[in-house]
Amino acid sequence: MGGETMVRPLSVAIVGAGMGGLATAAALRRVGINVTVYEQASRFARIGAGIQIGCNAMKVLRALGLEARMREHSFYPRSWNNRDWKSGDIKFDMIFGESAEEKFGAPYLLAHRGDLHAALASAVPDEFVRLNHRLVGLDETGGSVRMRFADGSSAVADAVVGADGVHSTVRDILFDAAPVKFTGRIAYRTTYPAALLGEKIDDCTKWWGEDRHIVIYYVKADRSEVYLVTSQPEPDFRIESWSAKGDVRDLRASFEGFYPQVTQVLAACPDVHKWAIMDRDALDRWADGKVTLLGDACHPMTPYMAQGAAMAIEDAAVLSRCLEAVDRDGIADAFRRFEATRKERTIRVQETSRANIWLKERTDTSWVYGYDAWSVPLAA
Repeated sequence: MGGETMVRPLSVAIVGAGMGGLATAAALRRVGINVTVYEQASRFARIGAGIQIGCNAMKVLRALGLEARMREHSFYPRSWNNRDWKSGDIKFDMIFGESAEEKFGAPYLLAHRGDLHAALASAVPDEFVRLNHRLVGLDETGGSVRMRFADGSSAVADAVVGADGVHSTVRDILFDAAPVKFTGRIAYRTTYPAALLGEKIDDCTKWWGEDRHIVIYYVKADRSEVYLVTSQPEPDFRIESWSAKGDVRDLRASFEGFYPQVTQVLAACPDVHKWAIMDRDALDRWADGKVTLLGDACHPMTPYMAQGAAMAIEDAAVLSRCLEAVDRDGIADAFRRFEATRKERTIRVQETSRANIWLKERTDTSWVYGYDAWSVPLAA
């Protein structure tokens, strides 16, 4: 035997098994890092919501081995069409399909959120995911991080990634974060069988009203399921939950007078969820020692660019590059590099999304969709 000792791989605990947490687990496993994901929910629920998977996110999913699966389970739209609420006139038709795939290096897909989540979950073997683990405490001691959970259990890892969303417990433990801001706007959303429609609709359209909009698209390759999501003023509604129900009659009333295709989609809609759209300022810093935040925990997005999950998925790829081949002493430095590499982009997307004019008129989209998290230069 030689005199070499085996170096134990890094162990990273990921708090949160959403899109960002699972993408991070898959990306870290890809570079030989041991991961365990801790999730407070008792099971993964398939919420009725669509998700747009931009070319930038698809480049990450491709390297995680998920491209074929996502193409099979998603809709491949010809464009994201932006139309006037009343006349139906086209403001800007962002062409996707083959030409965008060639230009940006990956497809643009429209999916059911549950199908993307299931694909990411398939890239992380079950034995590395712990459900029913609600984090209540974090302590950095003796070169590692100890996590305490609500059930009285605890766990230790070399580093912790807080991928636990806009209501992040990890963030609240680390930092005095600015409180969440209600935007005074709400969203209705649902998916339902396209058979209820009776006729075909556009692939993907955002109908721009004066103080409200609605986005409608298919989420299945065979056009069997349709999704809608709105944004409209309602200052007094503050329930920020994926499962709160809305009244479909209120939804129809609030889009009365919109172009016939919109009223047709709403007339066929059986039921709907409703949630308050919230916003938070970007955090000054994402990491403290061997703990870092990622995704919505540090840069939550309004939904107007359809880039929230994509930013978390990009984060996962960049973080894996920063941690690859790093020893325990290099973790805090790797987390600083990660933040320095990602911050300018995520702030730009946050601010662009907040303005809610993305694609309303001819738009240069290459800075968003052309980005490749696997090859972007890492900060020094």
